[in-house]
Amino acid sequence: MPTNDPRIDAYIKKAAPFAKPILKKLRVLVHKGCPGVIETVKWGMPSFEYPPKSILCGMAAFKQHAVFGFWKSAILFGDGKEAKAVREKLNWGAHGRDPVPARITSIKDLPSDAVIVRLVKQAVALNESGVKLPKKPASKKPPPKTPADFAAALRKAKGAAAKFKALSPSHKREYIEWVMEAKAHDTRARRIAQAVEWIAEGKSRNWKYERKK
Repeated sequence: MPTNDPRIDAYIKKAAPFAKPILKKLRVLVHKGCPGVIETVKWGMPSFEYPPKSILCGMAAFKQHAVFGFWKSAILFGDGKEAKAVREKLNWGAHGRDPVPARITSIKDLPSDAVIVRLVKQAVALNESGVKLPKKPASKKPPPKTPADFAAALRKAKGAAAKFKALSPSHKREYIEWVMEAKAHDTRARRIAQAVEWIAEGKSRNWKYERKK
């Protein structure tokens, strides 16, 4: 017998009339694809876990549409026209992480029961095998443009310009922002001179605080 969370019962009861049959149907199909699924509520929305503490999928209802999606939607769907059509309706992702959530306004918008059940089983297999979602590559913020007076000072010091060019973007940013933060002309000049000296020596802006290897 499936174990139902009373909080989801209450959620469906409060949903708009158009959404109730959608949520009920999706709930039944999730249980059909994973008889041992664990119902819960996360971020105020009905969610399903399997194994315990491993999010499988989730759903939600709004004023004019409902959404449903798999936590690992990024690696769950395949290629081809059929997969694309399914993804357009079941690609809510990790509870709204997708930029344009799929909108479901009636049961007719859903793929066939067999497709949904199959995807639930595939999602279960991913969780059981320990497959992780691919991490998004960290975006590297480019350093701001080097001020003209700072660049000129670097060119005058032997090897400083080349060493500054070889610094990582974050280390370049630290030096440039330190120079640009100076309010007074004299303070800026002193910082530029100090920065050029450290750069020529191959030091980062915060070299004093870095751990020695």
